[in-house]
Amino acid sequence: MADNWRHIDPATHGGVYSILSALVAPRPIAWVATIAPDGTDNIAPHSFYQLVSTAPPVVMVSSIGEKDTVRNIRATGEFTVCGAPAARMAEVNDSAVEFPYGVSEFDRVGLTRLPGTRISVPRAAEAPYAMECHLIEIRPVGNGLMILGEVVHIVVDERAFDGDQIQGERLDLASRLGASDWGHGCSVVSVPRVSLEEFNARAQ
Repeated sequence: MADNWRHIDPATHGGVYSILSALVAPRPIAWVATIAPDGTDNIAPHSFYQLVSTAPPVVMVSSIGEKDTVRNIRATGEFTVCGAPAARMAEVNDSAVEFPYGVSEFDRVGLTRLPGTRISVPRAAEAPYAMECHLIEIRPVGNGLMILGEVVHIVVDERAFDGDQIQGERLDLASRLGASDWGHGCSVVSVPRVSLEEFNARAQ
């Protein structure tokens, strides 16, 4: 049988970042807002982002290298994770531009600030949700810096709800794929969790 599999050694492959970022996809985008010690606010997209715990609620954002987001969080101990709306994909992408330190992406990209509720960091009014976070830890992992933050307040656009349930398609979040590819929107399929009893009954 022909071997149709490509084998890759991460230790020797020169383009492992592009391989991994294409395979671990789609990835949610944390549009992370912070404030510098001089009071300048910042917002930048990070696609190495995930939920870690719900009690207490903890999120993880990873940065490859010490960028403005990390410097500001180290200094203040606060950050806000905004949802990256597909309708604002251009602005999300533009906020990744490496502007000089001390320049606000809110101003350069043209975003609307809304004040934080529990922390001093603003959020982007254009985002469908925001999670205000207190820093737990910044931990080096390989060439990444893993930021763990406890979520102390959540704001969600009322239009995303159907009763008390958030509808994912109404959030209309962008996602990152490999290379320069982004995900836009989603096809929603409901697949209820199966209990052991249900599984065993179905298998008989």
